[in-house]
Amino acid sequence: MTERLSPQRWANTLTTLLNSAFGDGPDRFPVNVGQLAKDYSHQRFPDDPVTLVQGDALSNFDGALYRAPAHKKGWGIIYNNAVRSPGRINFTLAHEFGHYLLHRQDHPDGIECSQQDMLRWDSDYARMEQQANEFAATLLMPLDDFRRQLEPRAKPSLDDIGSCADRYRVSLIAATLRWLQYTERRSVLVLSREGFILWARSSPRALKTGVFFRTANRPPVPVPATSLPMQPDYLDSSKGTVEHDAGVWFAEPCQEIALLSDHYDFAISLIHLDDAAPRYSSPEAPEDEENTYDRMINRTPGSSWFG
Repeated sequence: MTERLSPQRWANTLTTLLNSAFGDGPDRFPVNVGQLAKDYSHQRFPDDPVTLVQGDALSNFDGALYRAPAHKKGWGIIYNNAVRSPGRINFTLAHEFGHYLLHRQDHPDGIECSQQDMLRWDSDYARMEQQANEFAATLLMPLDDFRRQLEPRAKPSLDDIGSCADRYRVSLIAATLRWLQYTERRSVLVLSREGFILWARSSPRALKTGVFFRTANRPPVPVPATSLPMQPDYLDSSKGTVEHDAGVWFAEPCQEIALLSDHYDFAISLIHLDDAAPRYSSPEAPEDEENTYDRMINRTPGSSWFG
């Protein structure tokens, strides 16, 4: 029977093995999830291993964990071969490997992961998806290594975080969300489309000071009229940085770093604020703030940075 470890414990166990095998060598990152899933499962669960990792036509699904046919043993990890983003594929593979380690006993017929299922936050299934995402993020982007790339007090640009996304072969959104978990800065990530905020995520220090957007189960929140997504003429090659006065994004000055994708029709804004005294004792998000880290935007089509 599979040990009932937490997502973090499984990911940290595998990280220790990878560190021992590769050290600081050039092959340590990005994680070869497919090979790792096969090798580790054959060693740890020889009677129930991962025997297949490949792309296939998955209608309405980004990834799946399937049990092998009756005459074969083991499991298959499948990603949608219509997806072209290496970062999105890599995260999907890690997500499904997380399902294999965490959930296959409870779902002996397999698991299919679609956008609709990922958004069912109030169900047991949604919590299972969250656990798989936690595993994937921890495995692909270990915090100790990420901190060496961007120290906690750094004030990174999206290009800086993009370099980390390339290192770990994940999307820019996934890398930014991971950075927000450990940064000591007051920063907020906002994804917007057609003048409205799709979702936003604040760092723990920003949350403690009341800097966040409520978007779940509410009317659409408009993007500020003087923000960079609303003034594309201020951008150079779809990128830009501006210092805002108080009253634009928040009731205090801030720096906005924006990246627009005309092809995929959305904008990323990374907002940095100066230090401020906390208003709350806990960094927990407001009750209705969307759990955007779980979504990882890997259901939005895009390049290796966006997807």
